[in-house]
Amino acid sequence: MEDSPLHSSHVHKLLLVTNRVHMLLHSTALCFIFYYRFSFLFQPPHTTESLLFPWLLVFASEIILSFIWILGRAYRWRPVSRTVFPERLPEDHKLPAVDVFICTADHTKEPTFEVMNTVLSAMALDYPPEKLNVYLSDDGGSSVTLHAMREASNFARLWIPFCTRYRIKSRCPKAFFSSSDDDESDFVRSSLYVEDKKQIEEKYEAFKEKIVSFRDNMAISRDDPTINVQDHPPSIEVMEGNIFDDADNGKIPRLVYVSREKRPSHPHHFKAGALNVLLRVSAVISNSPYILVLDCDMFCNDPSSARYAMCFHLDPKISSSLAFVQFPQKFYNVSKNDIYNSQLRSIFTLQWRGMDGLKGPVMSGTGFYIKRVSLCGNLTIKGTDLTQLKEYFGSSNEFIKSLTQNYTSDSASGGNALLEGETHLLASCEYEISTKWGQEVGFLYDSVVEDYLTGFILHCNGWTSVFCEPSRPQFLGSATTNLNDVLIQGTRWYSGLFENGINKYCSLIYGPSRMPVLQRLCFAELTYFPLYCFPLWCFATIPQLCLLHGIPLYPKVGDPFFIIFVFIFVSALLNHLEEVLITGGTLHKWMNEQRIWMMKSITCHLYGCLDALLKKVGIREANFLPTNKVADDEQTQLYQMDKYDFRASSIFIAPMLAVITINICCFLGGVYRAVFVGSWDKMFVQFFIAGFIITVNYPIIEGLVIRKDKGRISKLLAMCVIIATMILLGCFTLLSCV
Repeated sequence: MEDSPLHSSHVHKLLLVTNRVHMLLHSTALCFIFYYRFSFLFQPPHTTESLLFPWLLVFASEIILSFIWILGRAYRWRPVSRTVFPERLPEDHKLPAVDVFICTADHTKEPTFEVMNTVLSAMALDYPPEKLNVYLSDDGGSSVTLHAMREASNFARLWIPFCTRYRIKSRCPKAFFSSSDDDESDFVRSSLYVEDKKQIEEKYEAFKEKIVSFRDNMAISRDDPTINVQDHPPSIEVMEGNIFDDADNGKIPRLVYVSREKRPSHPHHFKAGALNVLLRVSAVISNSPYILVLDCDMFCNDPSSARYAMCFHLDPKISSSLAFVQFPQKFYNVSKNDIYNSQLRSIFTLQWRGMDGLKGPVMSGTGFYIKRVSLCGNLTIKGTDLTQLKEYFGSSNEFIKSLTQNYTSDSASGGNALLEGETHLLASCEYEISTKWGQEVGFLYDSVVEDYLTGFILHCNGWTSVFCEPSRPQFLGSATTNLNDVLIQGTRWYSGLFENGINKYCSLIYGPSRMPVLQRLCFAELTYFPLYCFPLWCFATIPQLCLLHGIPLYPKVGDPFFIIFVFIFVSALLNHLEEVLITGGTLHKWMNEQRIWMMKSITCHLYGCLDALLKKVGIREANFLPTNKVADDEQTQLYQMDKYDFRASSIFIAPMLAVITINICCFLGGVYRAVFVGSWDKMFVQFFIAGFIITVNYPIIEGLVIRKDKGRISKLLAMCVIIATMILLGCFTLLSCV
């Protein structure tokens, strides 16, 4: 059994062949299009003068689309899937210890009770409890969160033995008690199980009531000493696991509350800064060799993830170079058709599998088990003198000692002096000054998407990663289910990603000597994906304006190159449809992905690129707003009905209205011109583009004209945008006639 592999991988050969054949055909067609565009530039000047500027814009858009398309082919080169065999792992006492890091920033946007459910699900993982330590970083320094942690520690003494005794799979209390399906088939008919379940549910409701009551009382009294979330001292509290006084004779994992020091005069580096504080504090408390990182709303849906991850980390063939095991992000509240693509289908069912066939996926912010030593940079610990170590890791002798110290379950037995001394020093805002934290050590600070950058640098340093996707989702989170939050979140992501494409960490420049070509292309596609904003804005306006004035930008029907353009369009759509269908999607879902891609491209892709450029030239500073996780019943109802909630910021709705207005006006004007002047064959492609955009974005028209619910588009905003767009179209027409 010891010689049996802990995991296996399978290359999807049929998909591999299909992808490569499509790459060959599509790239050949692109070459013909480039030839067609270039040949136009060598025509006599009198035939191209009026067409040159729009022609160049369209050509530039086609080049950008082709560039992003080429980068994206790397994901499809060698897709793999993996199978794990946790039953072949060594006995529990031989398993390595695991620290769990959970981060919360604002209890008003990230409900405390939901965070505690995540904490409890992590404490209840199917792993030796003496080798499991759960840390919560509370950047808000809220007394509500600290009180909830104490209550969670008490409730865990009842919840964990219940889960262990009856082999519960859904170990998040909220998910377990709200589920209509009872998956514990071995005990569902047991009277003892039913009685115990009823009792534990009563305790759970009491636990919930204590948290809600304390929160409400604090809100009424306003007696919260840490009300200033940007200015408070460090606070650390260790809640030790205790032996149960019952037949289970078990022990709960250690639970640690950490609120780092924050001062307005010191940068706090958002989530990366919080994770680095946890990295340091945990080193002198538990110092586990492996770390699970979770978002506060991403609970453990299955207790087996730690054992699954160890199937890779304990494999002697890959362990020495393996940095982290990434699990997919899944969401419990997405609708069947997922109108906002909140499930991020392409990333977790296509792109990460493709990268897994190379050197491994990108670090994805949550749901990954990372090796602690991989975050220590390239410095060789052994043999390095103390002065150099302090320049790298800071002044804490206890932390430096932990770099070469093995985990022990009693490593925090140093008492209050250690907690009051070293841990508070490690959580202070001045500790990182003149060190390599955030630069070469820990999670990196040069981007608001710290997960992408940290994972990229790990791969550059020779580390690898793997993607593990069991049939049952290991982690479930709450997806954004309203348009405003989706676009705000997207703007933050795309700003951070594009920022990495235009700084020194550009994978096409920084990576050549450090990682394989295909791996570099995968990282590059992520950073340049926001550039879709330019071709989408161009294709949504330039062909339409030229249609209005009878200027052809594409070959007429019957021209051999017309077939090439049709092939490119159909090839791209069918390839996307194939990927949606083979990953369990539907035709409706495919259309929704097309629509939200267009919406994002003309809004958050554009704003993300602009934000990154402004930060690059020093006009803006980096900022981070946590996504609102407070459920809104009305918004959720609209989402489940597949209706877009257009109660979003005007900066998001206005571009959508402008694009629809331009396409409808130009389409009708083009029809009028074609009826009286002719040239249907020359303008057919431009008619089709305008018609396609109008059809795909019909929900915008519906939200403006038909819908009467609260999620409709504001009439006042629509009137202002439509009138302004019509005036601009009129001015453009007058200028073109001069």
